[in-house]
Amino acid sequence: MAIKQRSKSLKSRKDQLSDTFIQLQVLNGKDIVDIKFPNFIEKVAEAGHKNLSPVTTQIFQINLGKMCNQTCAHCHVDAGPDRKEIMTKETLKRCLEILAAHPIPTVDLTGGAPEMNPHFRWFVEECTKLGKQIIVRCNLTIIQANPKYHDLPEFFAKHKIQVVSSLPYFSKSRTDNQRGDGVFEDSIKSLQQLNAVGYGKDNPDLQLDLVFNPSGAFLPSNQMTLEAEFKRQLKRKFEIDFNNLYAITNLPISRFLDYLLESENYEEYMKKLVLAFNPATVEGLMCRNTLSIGWDGYIYDCDFNQMLDLKVAAPTTQHIDDFDIETLNARNIILNQHCYGCTAGAGSSCGGEIA
Repeated sequence: MAIKQRSKSLKSRKDQLSDTFIQLQVLNGKDIVDIKFPNFIEKVAEAGHKNLSPVTTQIFQINLGKMCNQTCAHCHVDAGPDRKEIMTKETLKRCLEILAAHPIPTVDLTGGAPEMNPHFRWFVEECTKLGKQIIVRCNLTIIQANPKYHDLPEFFAKHKIQVVSSLPYFSKSRTDNQRGDGVFEDSIKSLQQLNAVGYGKDNPDLQLDLVFNPSGAFLPSNQMTLEAEFKRQLKRKFEIDFNNLYAITNLPISRFLDYLLESENYEEYMKKLVLAFNPATVEGLMCRNTLSIGWDGYIYDCDFNQMLDLKVAAPTTQHIDDFDIETLNARNIILNQHCYGCTAGAGSSCGGEIA
């Protein structure tokens, strides 16, 4: 079944699933559905991890806001043009203070469309001064959305930003079905512009990676196989080059959860995730080496926990105003049923397969 295109976010439609409490009730079989699946925490314990603890923080992932020029059908952020939540400059300054005081090598900027934050370029420049490696999660179409974004490829290249971009498929129909009419054409144009300034070629400072996630209620295929096919097809059809492809499993939260319930695929999809649980993925879960910062400064174990409002289990340092790395390093990571998505098959993270 095709995913129904949405012109508005769950929040602006006042959908009950815009309430993270309701989403968690669904995932734990207590609301809307009465289907319970094995407890993920117990599953992890069976794999030899009574508690999941962090390792050294390598990635400081910052959600610059939920505003986006797209309203993608599967979006776990529930982002869109109608979302006005934007990280303030004051909050960004606090992030810079933390980054200056701690040897966290990578800053991962996400959204929404992070480029729509009015302080985006200033913040990138300040992170560059600190010597941080910067990742930008770019949806590609933002480059074509408005003349003020047309020079983003040059800006990215100037600051040696690693660009990570979603491209559901190398065909127009499948891409537009998931992300909206016209997305494929604009995405191809943006990829060609990124190639023109040196991205996706031989320069290790200009890395261009693509993200694939399925458009329906199934798990992604083998990442290496998908990457080879994407490279062949994009080169043959459009003379496009890129470095890596990341295959990411859709987690059953927000708009994708809405789709699963609406299409009556929720039970079957959760069964797939549970049956595909791979204990070998647990050691490499992104929540172990990442801190996720919400647009309002609250701290989470990962981007997905952030979207379910599951703050870190460190009550005295749940906001960056009270940031304390030692307390955060001593915490246990918050787990729930949606975590099956990151441990299914070869695993799934912001960097693709784990195991």
